Amino acid sequence: MKSDSENQNLHVLASSKLQNFKTQIFEPNHRFGFFQKGGIWMKKYTMADIAREAGVAKSTVSRYFNQGYIKEETREKIRAVVERTGFEPSAAASNLKAKETRMIGVVAPTMTSPSTGRLLNSMDNALRQQGYACLILTTDHHLEREIAAVEYLRSLRVDGIVLIATNLNSQHQKLQKSSHVPFLVMGQRFPQGTSVIYDDYQAGLQVGEYASEMGHKDIVYISVNQSDYAIGQERRRGVMDGLAHHTEVHNVQMKEIAFSYDQARETTREILKEHVPDLFICATDQIALACYKEVREAGLRVPEDVSLIGFGGYDLSELLSPSLTTIRFDCEGAGEVCANTLISMIHEKTVPTLQVLGFTFRKGGSVSDLNKSDDRFRKNEGINEETEDIKEETEEIEDGYCPFRGL
Repeated sequence: MKSDSENQNLHVLASSKLQNFKTQIFEPNHRFGFFQKGGIWMKKYTMADIAREAGVAKSTVSRYFNQGYIKEETREKIRAVVERTGFEPSAAASNLKAKETRMIGVVAPTMTSPSTGRLLNSMDNALRQQGYACLILTTDHHLEREIAAVEYLRSLRVDGIVLIATNLNSQHQKLQKSSHVPFLVMGQRFPQGTSVIYDDYQAGLQVGEYASEMGHKDIVYISVNQSDYAIGQERRRGVMDGLAHHTEVHNVQMKEIAFSYDQARETTREILKEHVPDLFICATDQIALACYKEVREAGLRVPEDVSLIGFGGYDLSELLSPSLTTIRFDCEGAGEVCANTLISMIHEKTVPTLQVLGFTFRKGGSVSDLNKSDDRFRKNEGINEETEDIKEETEEIEDGYCPFRGL
């Protein structure tokens, strides 16, 4: 027979287990249609609950949220219940019924590029002004993720899709043909559909001609992979054509890398171990910043020892000393053009299949004019003079003369 003390302990244990059971079964949570707000568990209301408490049909509540016609007295009843319960209709459920979701899907290769950031910010602002919101997915330059992102956005029933592309192939063509969602490509020419591009060839041509005009003959061009048609091919072709207009250019070395800051630094480092060129032309400002870092760490000066040109017009390039000579593309204008073109496509208006945007050439202080003042020659001449002085002093010491004798 158990003592009173043992019975009391058993009673406490049983009460504890019962309380735990009640808590597990009856404590409100999401699985049982409750949610927590301000530390208080509240019932998760549905549209049917709102209709029942307001004493109206569910279809009347639906018209209330969709701005349909209902009597003012009924509207006030529903409004009072909605305010008391904190009910918010599901946007996802509304999208399934609505013809328009007012949502635009955007697929971008990265969020870290200043140029892409300027483009996305401008596009988002332009879309918001017209009542649309952006859903942005990034791919880190992976083609498979790019295709998957477009397919995912289509499944969400977005009103339109903007693809900021670095590479286009047959898979993109298939997506275009099979899609009923308006589809716009930014950054690459897309003959099978609608696209907005920068004038990469003319930008490259202007850089090539400028490099030649400034008297640079030994040049290294650091490009990106040719799978990127706009930057890897068109921009490169423009640079090479610009350099070819001047026969004085006698040595152009081509290096091809990925969109990688670290790889750009490594490539520049290896080049400088072999020789110091007159000029580095870099396919992007990111590559140019990496190149600048390695040039400085090698103990060289910009532009006295080596000159530097980039593409992109990053605001950060203005912080370099001297400021970077670069091409600045109209990313803000591109964002607005993409937004307005896609909205026109959504409303089935006629739009140009190809729109080409311009650029400005920012001539910073990172390029020496070797025609007017051959800094490289003066630098070498100075080194030669020092060498001659040291040689003369050495010969004098060998002859028995010491400049410090008698001190």
